[in-house]
Amino acid sequence: MNKDVLSFLGKWFVFSLLLYVVHYYILFQIASENEYYFPLWSIYLFNSVLAFIVYFFVKRQFEKASEKTYQTFLILTMVKMGLAIVFLLPLFTGKSEYPKTETINFFIPYFLFLAFEIFSLNKFFQAPKTK
Repeated sequence: MNKDVLSFLGKWFVFSLLLYVVHYYILFQIASENEYYFPLWSIYLFNSVLAFIVYFFVKRQFEKASEKTYQTFLILTMVKMGLAIVFLLPLFTGKSEYPKTETINFFIPYFLFLAFEIFSLNKFFQAPKTK
């Protein structure tokens, strides 16, 4: 693995762990008695793995054919949105007692991981050969 991927992995791991710990603490303080359909770890596993996959494929596309970097990112983001809907289907079908809270529990990390992806990929997007 090259230096960029290792650097990203370190930041990705710290970001994921820190975000999870903060989210767990807040959830424990506010609603520790509630039993949720999706455990918090599964939400973070889903979001963090998809963030890594998006980074990996966009970086690979940048190295292969940099003029397609934006398209790759947009396509992968759309796929990620579709997978998020599939992941949340049990909430939409009424299998959860707290669907609003669980939706919030999912989308706060989802958007934070998306921001982390964009921030991490910014150096590829700013490169002269992608314009």
